[in-house]
Amino acid sequence: MDNSQNNTDDNIEELILQESIVSAAGLNPEQVLIGIKGDPSLRESAPLRKRYDSKVDSLFDRLEPNLEEIMIGRGIYRLFVGFNSGEIRTNSIFDPLREEIHDAEKMADSAYIDRHFPKISYEDKVALMRSLYAALRETEQYRSIPGYWQNILNRRSQRWQPLEPDNISKILSTVGKLRAIDEYYLRNISICIVQGIVRMQFNCDGTQIIDAHNFREFLEQNV
Repeated sequence: MDNSQNNTDDNIEELILQESIVSAAGLNPEQVLIGIKGDPSLRESAPLRKRYDSKVDSLFDRLEPNLEEIMIGRGIYRLFVGFNSGEIRTNSIFDPLREEIHDAEKMADSAYIDRHFPKISYEDKVALMRSLYAALRETEQYRSIPGYWQNILNRRSQRWQPLEPDNISKILSTVGKLRAIDEYYLRNISICIVQGIVRMQFNCDGTQIIDAHNFREFLEQNV
């Protein structure tokens, strides 16, 4: 490959990283919080939309330890909790391309957790994630994607560190406080071990994407 092609690939690679909200390389170290603005009329009308106690609210004291368990002691690497809809979505390392949807009431039952979520230690789950990515990089299909994309993905794999279990516990323990914010209460939240981010939508416009390692800092500044 000549130098002109190398320069073109480098430029495309840099552009991809600049354009993405959360890129293949994740959040940059200085990005504690990213806000995506939505319909401004939602913020203006937020005081008119009073929070009601959903099924998830009434169950959350029982739900919280089960959600922590599936993230730390089971195969789940991504969790979504929808307060308004009453749905809980999960992504499992044992079936990584599929998203499952669960009813919050069922997720509050420990027997349901045992039936639907096989146990695996956090360390083994992380090791399996690394093995899956390593296997992917060895495929013919992966090697056929443009070199600049391989560079991006390979660098991410080399420096990737999973979200620490302690941070998962801290995030879930603060959900109730975020849900109780007057007028601008939490509507849904998702946590991803692989990307180390927390995505939240409140009763106003837009979405907040927070570096999970700095979640406490976000709370101190905004709650």
